[in-house]
Amino acid sequence: MKRARTNRAAAILLGPFFVLFTVAMVLPIGYAVWLSLFTEKQSGLGFGGTETVFSGLDNYTAALGDRAFREGFGVLLGYCLFYIPLLLVGALALALLLDSTLARARRFFQLALFLPHAVPGIIAALIWVYLYTPQLSPVVSAMESGGIGFDFFSPDGALPSVVNIALWEWLGYNMVIFYAALQAIDRSVLEAATVDGAGAWRTALSIKVPLIRSSLVMVALFTVIGSLQLFTEPLILNKGTGSAVSSTWTPNMYAYTAAFERNDYGLAAAASILLALTAALLSFVVTRFTGRKGKKA
Repeated sequence: MKRARTNRAAAILLGPFFVLFTVAMVLPIGYAVWLSLFTEKQSGLGFGGTETVFSGLDNYTAALGDRAFREGFGVLLGYCLFYIPLLLVGALALALLLDSTLARARRFFQLALFLPHAVPGIIAALIWVYLYTPQLSPVVSAMESGGIGFDFFSPDGALPSVVNIALWEWLGYNMVIFYAALQAIDRSVLEAATVDGAGAWRTALSIKVPLIRSSLVMVALFTVIGSLQLFTEPLILNKGTGSAVSSTWTPNMYAYTAAFERNDYGLAAAASILLALTAALLSFVVTRFTGRKGKKA
């Protein structure tokens, strides 16, 4: 009887979550999978209406066979290799600095570093487009006066430009996560290390960092997933800036272009499903790798 009441209470408490999860996640994914199996074709010589026909895996093969879609994954690879290490190392370094005994005005710097995350992604991208634009940007003018010439919209400058915007948005947010984890460490452990003669660097790298490993793994996992969904920043750079960022620069932009510019919803759905499978695979690899590393440690 007691167990039945417990199960009933659990069902009542978990019910709203599963309803929301089904409506917001399961049904959209299922609809996308169904949509990816169909395509629209014009009847006759193109003068008639369109009809939706079952195409099986044709949309998937079309997406994988499209060079623009494959190159989008190459851009994501370069973005991840550039962005993720900078984000993790930078956020961790800032958190360790704020947690050290040398830090002053911790509250001020926490707020100052976190504030960029409060700015919506579109607004942040627009701000940086202004700062990247010659004849408008004080940053570009200062660089040119110092003899530094760099075109943020060029093929070589597009990726660093997007990485810079993403770092500006997310560095402070992840720093707060790491700082909160550092604050949860038992102070007696750190005091014991100091008594044993460990310096600040040794304490930070050999004691603090291993103790917040779970936070590092969580941030790394979410950053990988978020990186694969790169969309807002390059989309703003693509609109009217003369940037090398094309309308199919990332897989998300490829799906957006296919759906809303070419009206090919089947191809867009297939591209989205392929991107989701890639994110799931990478998430599995990250969790499996970090899990094995944790067991060895």
